[in-house]
Amino acid sequence: MRAIICREWGEPSVLKLEDVAPPKAGPGEVLLDVKAASVNFADIVMTEGKYQTKPDFPFAPGLEASGTVAALGDGVSGFAVGDRVLAKLAYGGFADQAVARVQDTYRVPDGMPWDVAGAFYVGYVSSHVALRWQGQVEAGQTVLVLGASGGTGLTAVEISNAMGATVIAGASSADKLAVAAAHGADHGINYRDEDLKARVKELTGGEGVDVVFDPVAGDLFDPALS
Repeated sequence: MRAIICREWGEPSVLKLEDVAPPKAGPGEVLLDVKAASVNFADIVMTEGKYQTKPDFPFAPGLEASGTVAALGDGVSGFAVGDRVLAKLAYGGFADQAVARVQDTYRVPDGMPWDVAGAFYVGYVSSHVALRWQGQVEAGQTVLVLGASGGTGLTAVEISNAMGATVIAGASSADKLAVAAAHGADHGINYRDEDLKARVKELTGGEGVDVVFDPVAGDLFDPALS
């Protein structure tokens, strides 16, 4: 099968397209024929050897993918060959086939395109954990989302909106704010041109927000928190 292979730690340029032996589904695992896989920041960190998971060489990066079930390992139930699924992977998504644990594999609705399914897990689960478990967002609250047009930022906008919160999106351009608005943001702040803290106070009548979602933790961290 074809795979994007890492044989040494380094920048993405160290990766090469190769023909390699396909993986096999072990006990409790599902083998996928990959239709789509997303690229996450963590994939770059893993390729550099700085991620918490350090696979043995050679390996294919790729922390999530969508596709059809090609085979089931021993002890796996609830799925059948040909099922449409998405999966969180330890690694290996940048390949024609990949292996996932059955507990990290989920059915894909018929109406969900492969590319959407292949980029669903990391972004939405990361944002949902932050907002529901850590931020404990409730309906009627106000949430400020920084980096609102990025992967986790955009999913945070959507999830906050679905939770019934008022969403203030922060981004560095009008085009990015337009994307956030299309996905449910009630207000937008171009923090390249506007004072973030002052604009938040203005939009909230001086009260500030209940929750700040900051996936960047850069120069805006202190103004957002204050």
